[in-house]
Amino acid sequence: MRGPLSHLTILDLSRVLAGPWATQTFADLGATVIKIERPGTGDDTRAWGPPYLKDALGHETSESAYYLSCNRGKL
Repeated sequence: MRGPLSHLTILDLSRVLAGPWATQTFADLGATVIKIERPGTGDDTRAWGPPYLKDALGHETSESAYYLSCNRGKL
């Protein structure tokens, strides 16, 4: 099912909590959200942790749970 904002494409240049959370809400409502991060290092919150996402073998990756929870549904 298409969301009410499915006709929108949004560039997300935000960092930390408020901006990523707001653009995640747009994605939840159907917008296409493209996250743009700083070249080389990416978003600061990728490394905020623990906890970190674990891979299929149970090893921690470099992706923080914080980053993943604030950036769900983005390209």
